[in-house]
This record gives sequence, C-alpha cells and structure tokens, in this order.
Amino acid sequence: MPVERQQLERLAAEIGRFYVRDKTMRRAQETLLRALAAGEPSPSDVSAYLKAARKYFAGFAREAHAHLADVDRRLAHVSQLQYNLTAERGVTARRIEATQGVLARVEEIAAE
Repeated sequence: MPVERQQLERLAAEIGRFYVRDKTMRRAQETLLRALAAGEPSPSDVSAYLKAARKYFAGFAREAHAHLADVDRRLAHVSQLQYNLTAERGVTARRIEATQGVLARVEEIAAE
C-alpha cells in the first residue's frame, strides 16, 4: 500500500519535534528525511520507518498509560484521605464544643 509523500512529511515533522534518543528511531528518521530530500523513499525505507516509529512510540504510550493509572490511584487515595480527615476534624470540633460547654459550666459552679 503506497503512502502519500505529504503524510510521511507530516509524520516525520511531528516525530522530529520529539527528543529521540533511541538509535534505531533516530536512524530511521534520518534515513527517511534523506530519502524524502532525494525524491521518493523506497517502500523498504517507509516500512522500516513506520516499524521503528510504532515500536518507539508504543513504548511511550504504555509508559504514559501506566503513569496515568498510578497517578489516578494516588489521587483516589488522597481524596479518600481528605474525606476521612474532614470527617475526623468535624468529630474533633464537636468534641471541643462539648468539652468547652462542660468546662464553662464547671467554672460557673466553681465561681458561686
């Protein structure tokens, strides 16, 4: 299946905006850019490029999904913790109110 040159150019430009440290992906990017500059890239160049891009970015996608799941779990924990602490604060505030009332009555009686 032939790939349109414009599609390859847009993909290469999009990938070019990433800081790529992977040698295979960098090499595939350079090869494709040279082939585009020289004319039409060969089907094998396109295939190698797409394979390298798929492998490279699939790893990042898996990593990002795992990180998002971890952050979501941590946020749920923090939310539950906040809910529990808010409830605990309410109980403690009512306790203070009740004990202050008792202490005020104790002081009234002691003053008589």
